Amino acid sequence: MIPATVQQSNLTGALFALMAVMCFSLNDVGIKFLSDTYALHQVIFIRSSIGTLVMLAVIMPLSGGFKVMRTRRLKMHLLRGVCVVIANMCLFLGLAAMPIADAVAVFFISPLVITVFSVVFLGETVGMRRWAAIAVGFMGVLVIVKPGTSAFQIASLLPMLAAMLYAVIHIVARKIGGTESAATMAFYIQVTFIIASAGFGLTLGHGAYATETHPSLSFLLRAWGPVMAEDWPVLFMLGLSGVMGGFFISQAYRLSEAAFAAPFEYVAMPMAIMWGVTVFGTWPAPTAWIGIALIIGSGLYLLWRESVKDDTLAGKAPRRR
Repeated sequence: MIPATVQQSNLTGALFALMAVMCFSLNDVGIKFLSDTYALHQVIFIRSSIGTLVMLAVIMPLSGGFKVMRTRRLKMHLLRGVCVVIANMCLFLGLAAMPIADAVAVFFISPLVITVFSVVFLGETVGMRRWAAIAVGFMGVLVIVKPGTSAFQIASLLPMLAAMLYAVIHIVARKIGGTESAATMAFYIQVTFIIASAGFGLTLGHGAYATETHPSLSFLLRAWGPVMAEDWPVLFMLGLSGVMGGFFISQAYRLSEAAFAAPFEYVAMPMAIMWGVTVFGTWPAPTAWIGIALIIGSGLYLLWRESVKDDTLAGKAPRRR
């Protein structure tokens, strides 16, 4: 029987995971909406600057003030921040070239990657059923990405790279979550975003390498320019949802068991389909529906097997009297 305190913590973490998913989904649609006009690093710089102001004005005062900045695990925060920055940029560059539902579906191979990483780096044992689920999930990726056909594009691999980095982020968050608050983790993410996007802006923001040969390359290499008045609301939305999403997801995995919170992130899939239809006028292709079903099904199965394994271990563990 699960203790009431653990149940309450899991439910609270799941609620935070749902709120984070909504924030990240808004970020995805906002980034894709702006990808035809601005440089990716300019959008991220403005988004993170707004997010940092929200952090300083709202989250920090409610989380203990400037002591949020104090940490003895700066290297781990920087590692997590770099992984978040690269993962976000890979996903956003993929969004520029792919239908939003396809990109989000490919990104959801992250539970599969986490399982593979647990074998490679942690020496954990994975049974045949979980290996079969991993194989099914990667078959779903192949259905969407279509390697070896004329429909294949390199950009479709970017969400896969983002998923791999998200697996690293997940492991780091679990490692430092016991001593670091969600506000502290969110603060250092925003700082890393500002530094990285400013560096990209100084290197590529002049537009000397700009090209229109591919949507992802155009988004990455485009010059910085003035922001049109009608786009500021979108940028403010990105800043607010970006920092709140980072705070919520950190809180979710601090409070809840990973196997309980992670399935709630899959709410992002129907949201991505909805945005694709309502904002961009795109439905997933018939084959993409098959790939989406294989990826989501295998990911949820892996998370379920993880929860069963944890329950079994808990049942076999000696109990305190």
